[in-house]
Parts: sequence; C-alpha cells; structure tokens
Amino acid sequence: MSNSTIIGFFGAGKMAEGILCAIKDKSLVIMAEKNAERAEELKNKYQVTVTDNLKEVSQKANLIFLSVKPQDVVTVASEVKQYLNSTQILVSIVAGKTLSGLKDEFGSDVRLIRVMPNLALRANAGMCAICAASNAEAVDVKAVEEILGAAGATAVLEEKDFDAVTALSGSGPAYFAYMEEAMAEAGVKLGLKPDVARLLAEQTMYGTAKFLRESGMPLTPFINGVCTKGGTTAAGMEKLASSDFKDVVAKTLEAAANRSKELAK
Repeated sequence: MSNSTIIGFFGAGKMAEGILCAIKDKSLVIMAEKNAERAEELKNKYQVTVTDNLKEVSQKANLIFLSVKPQDVVTVASEVKQYLNSTQILVSIVAGKTLSGLKDEFGSDVRLIRVMPNLALRANAGMCAICAASNAEAVDVKAVEEILGAAGATAVLEEKDFDAVTALSGSGPAYFAYMEEAMAEAGVKLGLKPDVARLLAEQTMYGTAKFLRESGMPLTPFINGVCTKGGTTAAGMEKLASSDFKDVVAKTLEAAANRSKELAK
C-alpha cells in the first residue's frame, strides 16, 4: 500500500473502528458518519477526519471501506456511485452482500473487494476472509491484506466459501462466548464465585488458542496430551466425547451458513 493512499470509510460503526485502530497513520483516513455524536467521539479519540458528506469521501479516498448496515447500502450507493471510478478500491464488509450485488449497486468501474470480518477486530485479533471481483488487481488485495492483517489474521478465498466463513469465523465469536458462559456457569455450580469462574474459563480459552496458534500443534495430539490416562481431564473428555457435542456444533454452523445463503444478494 502506498504511503499516499487515502483510506475512506462509508460508515463509522464499531467494525469500522476496529479497522481504523489498525491503521498506523490516521492522518490518511477520512470517515463519513452522519451521527454527529459518533463523529465527534471518533474525532476526539483518534484525531481522525470525520465528515457527514459521503461525496467528500468518494472524491478524496483511493481505498474505501463500505461499513454500513445492509439496509443502508442502496441509499449510500445512490449518493456515491457517480463519483466512484476505476482508480478506486471499494472494500465491502457488509454481511450478505455479494460481489455481484455490490456491482449492481455501485457500478462496474470501481474495483470491488468483499471482506467477511469478525468482532475480534475490535481487540486487534480479528479474522478476515477476503475475495476480489474480477476487475480488482493483485495489488488491491495486497493493500487490503496489509490493512486488515494489522488487526489480526487474513485469508484470501473464493466467494463460494463465504457462507461457511460467515458461519465459522463471522458468527463464531458468539459461539465461543456461549461455550465460555457454559463453562463459567458450571464452575459456579461447583462452588466458584461468578467472577472467578469467568476468569478461569476466559483465560483458559484464550491461553489454549494462543498456544495452539503459536505452536501449530495438531489438535488431536494436544487433546490426548492433556488427557492423562485415568486423570481428571480424561474423565471429563469421556463424558464430552460420548455426547452429541460435535454434531450440535456442526448443525449450528450449518444453520448459520444456510441463513447466509438466504441473505446473500
């Protein structure tokens, strides 16, 4: 990404803020936000340029993140379509909006890239899947990877994979939080105080994920290594393995993926 690249945002919600946090030189950023209170908050917190004028962002930015609610895409497109051109990159993080649908709304000139992020962007530990339209160039994808990679991990995929991505990493934070909640509640039943139970569950999940990521250790050997024969973990795993836990997880992701397909436009 060029040092002179101006990065714009159509919309300045929490996901956009997560991306903003990963951009080192915020003097190169211009955000469009019509909520005056939110705009003032971002100006004060990040010393970033915020305007209520979508046209201004369209005319100044080289790379623009489309980060509005799905129901607002048509309105935004009607305001900016005439100002976008083939030298610009439009990166959509809008759930359920396909490259084809975006092309219909924003025209065929602007170079389109679609991203499926997740909420962990806000903790600088996001997971972003990236796919590009046929008119986007390799350098465009690299620029987006560079920005989002500073806020976590990225994977360049085909758009056909995005329903599965939405189900696994897009919706995944809610499922992990649900698992944490279940473990914490079980800890309380065993006599722990709620805040202690949550800390134990949360740090255990975080530490395990960190170790597995940094070590690259295969999952099954890791599980077997923790399960000393006749020990406490083995007793718990025996109960877990005999349940339909994995089937429930598979059906959970399947339901989310099917809904993603239904919402795609």
